[in-house]
Amino acid sequence: MSCSVHDISDIERRGVPGVFVSTIHFASAVSAQSDALGLDAASVLTSHPIQDRTDDEMTEIADAAFDDLVKALVGP
Repeated sequence: MSCSVHDISDIERRGVPGVFVSTIHFASAVSAQSDALGLDAASVLTSHPIQDRTDDEMTEIADAAFDDLVKALVGP
C-alpha cells in the first residue's frame, strides 16, 4: 500500500496516530508537503532505493526502522 503525506494528514485528523515512512531520497518532498499541509506528523526515513530489493534486504530495512517507528507512535 502506498500512502502520501496527505493520507497521513487525514488519518491524524481523525485521531488515529500515524507515521509517514519514506526513503531518504524523498526527504525534501516529505518536508515540503508536510509544510504545505500544516502537518507535523511523525516520519521515518529509510535507505534508498527500495525497488528491486530482495526479501532479505527489505527485512533488514524494516528491522532497522522498527525502533524509530515505535518511538514515533508511542514516544520514547
